[in-house]
Amino acid sequence: MSKRFVFMYAAAAVFLFGASMLSLFYSSVTVPVASIVQIIFERGIGLDLGLTASESEGRIIWDIRLPRVMLAMCVGASLALAGAAFQGLLRNPLADPYTIGVSSGASLGAVIVIFFQLSLAGLGAFTLPLAAIASGFATLLIVFGLVQLTSRSLAIETVILAGIIISSFIGAIISLIISLGDQDAMTQIIYWLYGSVGMRGWGYVQLLAPFMIVGAVILFIHYRELNAMALGEEAAEHIGVNVKRGKVFILIGASLLTGAAVAVSGTIGFVGLVIPHLVRILTGPNHRHVLPLSFIVGGGFLVLADLAARTIIAPEELPIGVLTALIGAPVFALLLIRKRFGKGRAF
Repeated sequence: MSKRFVFMYAAAAVFLFGASMLSLFYSSVTVPVASIVQIIFERGIGLDLGLTASESEGRIIWDIRLPRVMLAMCVGASLALAGAAFQGLLRNPLADPYTIGVSSGASLGAVIVIFFQLSLAGLGAFTLPLAAIASGFATLLIVFGLVQLTSRSLAIETVILAGIIISSFIGAIISLIISLGDQDAMTQIIYWLYGSVGMRGWGYVQLLAPFMIVGAVILFIHYRELNAMALGEEAAEHIGVNVKRGKVFILIGASLLTGAAVAVSGTIGFVGLVIPHLVRILTGPNHRHVLPLSFIVGGGFLVLADLAARTIIAPEELPIGVLTALIGAPVFALLLIRKRFGKGRAF
């Protein structure tokens, strides 16, 4: 690995660590740094540093703030990695789970589980992420099926248009479900749809982590297929790449990441659009580096976004999905304009 990429990985790791420490140490409720260090060492590895920390401080840091930071990190990493995979698969920087409808599909599965309080036998709490993953993957298949009916190629404009159509239909179904519920159910679902990692606890981190790890490993293993597909499917076939098999694994990995992230945090848009695009500008198109760096930087980005969401109007909180949309929507518009004038090709 060249010194340039060593520096990039080091800078990304420092960014993630710095964002996590800042989010852990700074919030609307002040807890002394010494107390935070004592709580993490004592409860995390059982080491007593002899520093003082009250029971209330322990609950704030260990039960509320630390799992929130970890969840934001995992959600951001998952969405950014899924976005990088979709952009590589479709050979265009305008693709991400939000714009092609996967997030909306995952939201529908999660809303159905939350509204009807479903719990499949033997799965318990894992019913939520599994339903979101299945619904997101099914939506992805519907979008691609609609594209194939209208065009033989996966032109990004056609994919996004199909994603918008399906997302609008899914949004109508979600609105119908909400309207059928009582006021408490309506409030809960609407707040969840805005996107948040607050008051989730370690249980939600445990729900996301297995799917994040499996999805990330699948995509990291298939980075060569993404690199080959950048040349076009026919060229990839000529150099010995099984395109159909590679597509299936890439779609499965990205759907696992998106569905599980949406299940625990709600709809958080544009992370999978902005982060991979910025990373690709710095690293070039090689997915050997685009995928892991998007994973790291995406985690740090959402941690900072969550910190801003809970401190800008403290003690009230903004939905994190609102902040990411405020950042991502103008960037998305800029990408569309650059592409229109032939300056936005990243592949």
